Amino acid sequence: MTTALITGANKGIGYEIARRLGELGITAIVGARDEERGRAAAERLGQPYVRLDVTDEESVRAAAKHIEQEYGVLDILVNNAGIMIWQADPRPSATPVEVFRQVYEVNVFGVVTVTNAMLPLLRRSPAGRIVNMSSELGSLSLAMDPDGPYWPNNYIAYNSAKSALNMITVSYAKELWDTPIKVNAANPGYCATDLNGHTGHRTPAQGAAIAVKLATIGEDGPSGASLQDDGPVPW
Repeated sequence: MTTALITGANKGIGYEIARRLGELGITAIVGARDEERGRAAAERLGQPYVRLDVTDEESVRAAAKHIEQEYGVLDILVNNAGIMIWQADPRPSATPVEVFRQVYEVNVFGVVTVTNAMLPLLRRSPAGRIVNMSSELGSLSLAMDPDGPYWPNNYIAYNSAKSALNMITVSYAKELWDTPIKVNAANPGYCATDLNGHTGHRTPAQGAAIAVKLATIGEDGPSGASLQDDGPVPW
């Protein structure tokens, strides 16, 4: 049996990742901080649920202990949970430090907290996989192209958090380079989710595809890469 944990899996892209992994015969554990919504999503998917708030270390440790007791191992971790705080004035100079703190708590520190807690279980897998849900908005190269589509999207807290997540991905990949565990960043594209008020032009199912691909890559697949449907995302 192959086991996967997806954070923030009660809706949106996370839900679709769990659904698609389940279709592949993988036990896709729905991680969500809201127990009622999480259990409801898990029931719809026919998958198990574990309460997990990525900003609460005690919650994360309890989730890891539960997974160890139930399954003994974790094969796939998808760090999907993320937030974006919209501002009336999105300029960097108008962005309060508190916005950074809230975004980083989930999108950066939460990823590290969950990864460190789950890593002992992933090390027990013959082919562990870690997928971090990033964004093209975290690409320094794309951000600095004045003629590109991302030049106007200067959301300093969210974008810099995704840039940090890319380096986190690379850092874990380097630490785990000589192990069977592969660590990659997935760019789902601009998907219609609660995070952006459902303004995206892609569906959550479309966004889930690259994460599922990276979660199930073979031993000849990459590690320390940032990928989207059509190939690498420039750093």
